[in-house]
Amino acid sequence: MPEGHTIHRLAQDYASRFQGGTPPEVTSPQGKFSDSAALLTHTELTTTEAHGKHLFLGFRDTDWVHIHLGLFGKVTFGTPPVPPPTDTTRLRLTNPTAYVDLKGPTTCALITPQEKQAIHARLGPDPLRDDADPTAAYARVHRSRTTIAALLLDQKIIAGVGNVYRAEVLFRHHIDPYRPGKDITPAEWDAIWTDLVALMREGVRNNRIDTVRPEHTPEAMNRPPRVDDHGGEVYVYRRTSQPCHLCTTPIRTADLSSRNLFWCPTCQPA
Repeated sequence: MPEGHTIHRLAQDYASRFQGGTPPEVTSPQGKFSDSAALLTHTELTTTEAHGKHLFLGFRDTDWVHIHLGLFGKVTFGTPPVPPPTDTTRLRLTNPTAYVDLKGPTTCALITPQEKQAIHARLGPDPLRDDADPTAAYARVHRSRTTIAALLLDQKIIAGVGNVYRAEVLFRHHIDPYRPGKDITPAEWDAIWTDLVALMREGVRNNRIDTVRPEHTPEAMNRPPRVDDHGGEVYVYRRTSQPCHLCTTPIRTADLSSRNLFWCPTCQPA
């Protein structure tokens, strides 16, 4: 599932291609969004917004398309000529200079401003949003006996963090992923939050996740670059049994809340 930086990048990409200028033609080739598409077609896309893993496209300042990609959703941008849609194209926007296809999302729904606000209300603060309040997230973390690794993936506590950022930020701050949230100090939380803001902003800029510090890049360490479908240089994510870049201890993995957890037992001691 895409992490929050991907959704914020998509909000920027939709805006750069379809906000202002000729109002887009909105269609649903698959048919599941046809009635809503008919209400929106040739109306102005006025704003785009992301909160965690949720994307919002605002039309006419009153209508919102709520998108959640889930595990299988995919967004594809292109330029004319526009190709024939596939059987899974739920939503297509086109104008004279660009098109974008949304395929296989978990959610694609036309909602009211009140329904949109209800979605925001159930989500935790997003490190990439200007209105984020990290103290609200820490208040919930500090009350919990649940592991910090599980809490970081709870979208009601902090929105947008996924498995990669979770594993990497805990490694970067040498925090045992099994430590209870109540044992995370205010200074540690401030460091985690500040780091997530910086890492995720870089993820938006580069459209990929890189988490290693400059002194640990392949060039600096004279090591081969990472080869992985997810791309980006990381410390522990999907590096099971490979040597830690800092101490050479084999990276461990385990199942936690039905998600794979990655950590270095030496750099992140219990």
